[in-house]
Order: sequence, then C-alpha cells, then structure tokens
Amino acid sequence: MEARTPVFEEIDPGGDCDCPGCVHWRRVLPHSAPGRHHAAHRALILAAAASTTLVVGHTTPALAAPHTLDRPAVPAGEEPDTPQGAKAPLHGPGGRPAQPAGPVKTPPTTRAEIIKRAKKWVTAKVPYSMSKYWSDGYRQDCSGFVSMAWRLTGNEWTGSLGQYGVRISKEELQPGDILLFHNPADPQKGSHVVIFGGWTDYTHTYYIAYEAAPPHARRQSIPYAYWNHSDRYVAYRYKGLTSGTSTGKKPDTEQQTGTKTETGTKTETGTKAETGQQAGTKTGTGQQGAAEPDTAKPDTAKPDTAKPASPKSPAPYPGRAHFGPGANNKHVTRLGRLLVERGAGHHYTTGPGPRWSDADRRATQAFQLAQGWRGQDADGVPGPGTWKLLVTGKGKDIPASASATSTAAAAVPPPEQPASHGVPGYPGRALFRPGADNQYVTQLGKQLVKKGFGKHYKKGPGPRWGESDRRAVEAFQRTQGWRGGAADGYPGPETWRRLFA
Repeated sequence: MEARTPVFEEIDPGGDCDCPGCVHWRRVLPHSAPGRHHAAHRALILAAAASTTLVVGHTTPALAAPHTLDRPAVPAGEEPDTPQGAKAPLHGPGGRPAQPAGPVKTPPTTRAEIIKRAKKWVTAKVPYSMSKYWSDGYRQDCSGFVSMAWRLTGNEWTGSLGQYGVRISKEELQPGDILLFHNPADPQKGSHVVIFGGWTDYTHTYYIAYEAAPPHARRQSIPYAYWNHSDRYVAYRYKGLTSGTSTGKKPDTEQQTGTKTETGTKTETGTKAETGQQAGTKTGTGQQGAAEPDTAKPDTAKPDTAKPASPKSPAPYPGRAHFGPGANNKHVTRLGRLLVERGAGHHYTTGPGPRWSDADRRATQAFQLAQGWRGQDADGVPGPGTWKLLVTGKGKDIPASASATSTAAAAVPPPEQPASHGVPGYPGRALFRPGADNQYVTQLGKQLVKKGFGKHYKKGPGPRWGESDRRAVEAFQRTQGWRGGAADGYPGPETWRRLFA
C-alpha cells in the first residue's frame, strides 16, 4: 500500500520580506545559531512527498533537509567577541526595500566628516547590538558603525565592507581609514572592524580607535592592529573620500566625555577609554604635567601669556603638549638648538635631541630668567611667549656666567604638586604611555609594590614606562571590580586617587 508521508524542510524567513508571515516569524522565534544570518528563524513548511512503505500503516520518518547558510561563513578567533549582523538596508529588513544588485555606491565624504559621525555615536554611547538599529538607520554593531561613519547607503558587514575601500599599507593610514579583520571560517568569532583615528606617538605602536563593541560605541587607544589577531587586520581607505580633506596623521585630540568609566558613576579621563581633557593638551597657559601655567605677569619683559606667533611666522608655536616629561618629537630638538644658539649650551652634556630631558627644562628656564621672568613664568616649559622670542631671535640671550643663572634659578620656588582633573598628585594620563620616561612612572610603580602588586616587576620600578607597569596597574584596577576597558592598565585620575588613598 502506498502512503503519502510529510517531509519537513527548514527554511529561514526572508530577511527583507515584509509579508505578515515572515515578519511574524522574525519577531517571535529565537535567533538562529552562530554563523547564520542573525534574522534567520526556524519556520516549518509542509511539503507533500511520495514514499513507499513496506508494511501497511507504517510510514517512513520525516527527514529534515540540511540548512543552507545564506551567506559565506567568515578567520576564527577568541577576541573580539563581537557577533555581527548581515547586510541590510537602513533601519533594518523592515525599514526600506533592499538596494538592487549593481555597482557599489560610495557617497562622497571627508575625513573630518567620518570622524565627526563616529564621535556622535561615541558621545551618545550607542549600545552594541547585532539586531537593533539606531535612529539614523544603521545597525548598532562594528560593521554598522563603519557603514554609518562612511555614510554608506545600507548596513554592510565585515564580509562586504572591503569592496567600498582600497587596500593601503600601515604607513599610509590616516584618520577615517579602517582596519578590518574578516574571518571566513566563522563570522561570529573574531571578525571585527575599527575606524583609525590617528597614531598616539611617533613609534606607531598605538593608535586612537573608534569602534562599536560591547557594551557601547567607544574611543580608546589600542595597540596596532588590535588586541588579538593583529597580523590578520587589513587597512582600507574609503573609495568615496574626497580630495584635499586629509586631517593628517596626528591622532584626534578633541575632548571626549564619558567614553569609559572605572565605576558606575565616576568617569575616568584621558587618551584611551578614560576620557576628558588630556594632561598637556591645553596650549598657551594650560598645565602640562607638573609644570605650572604661564599666567602670572612678571615685573619685566613679556610673559608666556602672549599670543602665539602669527601665521606669517615660519615656525608657529606647536603647543604645550609637545614639551615636558614623556615628550619625544622634532619640536623638542628644535627648541634645544634654539636655546643653544641663545647661550644655553652648557646645560647639555650631549647635543639636543627629540626626547625631553631635564637639560631642556633647565635651558628653557635659564632663557626665561634672562627675560626677567619669575615664578610661574619661568617654569622651564616653553609657552607661546618663550617660543616666539626664540624663533624670532628677539629677547635677551642667556648670560655667559653660569653662576648668575644658578643664583636666579635658586630664587625660583619649586613647582607645586600637580593636581590634574582635580585629583591631588595626579600628573595626567599623558605621562603614562609607551615611551614615557619620568619621575611619576617611578612613583606609581613604588606605590603599586607597596600595595602588593609588585610581582609583575622583575626588578625595581623605574622611570621608563613598561609592560610591567601596565600589568601591575591592570591587576590593581581589577581588584576594584573593574573589567574590560576600565581595566586597561593605564592609570586615570580615579585609579591614581584610589591607589594613593
């Protein structure tokens, strides 16, 4: 006897179909397993199929047809754990019809606009989600974040973003470019993409990254190319980038607020996830490290509250952040050479170089004292007034008598204890980073050892920032209950306050 046996076939509801059935199943059924389209829910369609039975009344078992992935799978990895959605129109599958297949559209934009849009999500702390869409229509995951910043016409994923850019080398990276890791083996594990915001220093080992990752969009300093799978990230430049809009290779230093908290209510500040004004970024009269601001009016000559050199000057003041402990750049070299020309050569045991040292501070202070400045105006860190006199050749040269300089320097009171971000003693995050070499690194290390976090040091803490310092700080931060970006190993003001409490 021949009987009709139902055969069940597993079919995903259409991701861009707005019919009542597909909308219903997408809404009520659980998400599919990792590796499938995030909107693919199981629906059963009964199909009539003929089968023959050997015994009357017995039917063959129903067979489930194998499920077919609706997109290629993507190189595996444990980090970052950022599952992502698949391609979709703005506002999601139910928002607008999907774009028809055709040439890739790359709406024109500028580097400044890319970074501006990225900052908007960071400021809003857009929650991470591979299935939700923000008010601008873009999916709230890493690839949706880049699609938004590049102003693409739809939501892409790591498997398709590459077609909107051209591959570039590490040396060519500029703000607005991306670093992309696409894992064909499993899109849900390892695949990630971030927006490059600029290098943090001349070594090009750390950079400012804008990314969408749990728990929300953020801006932080991370090692190149990423914490994990670094060798598998590829740099891309957006094809629709308009000419003449490069922001240069300097990292974005605009003040950000609230991108990372060490506690539930208190926000850290600094370059990485601890946001707010970075120590030393304020030019002219702002503080940098332990240096005092150039605000007091001296009895004679023009203090460092003068306006910076005009645009017509061949060498405008580069900013106070380029000078002081931890600084290492060409402006320090030029400052030293200018000071030597003005009679400060005896302060240098070797020729002036790019790394800031006490010789640069003493030479600068000697020049400031020669102008008749005292107190805060002769702190040894060049402000715009000091710089203008040096580059224009104006002002008084340093007296030939070293004793006169020493006597005048002795009259200068020692600088006050730093208090960046309102935390007594905290010198600012700029002094704790790769390449930093100053007394505060030593002070931090000794306090960590005192608190019981010295096992990471193979020898006693020193002035040069190293991996031992970072690991010790991270261990301390974790004892405070902080996790993720809040325990990155770089001391912010709240870390400093608790450590020295």
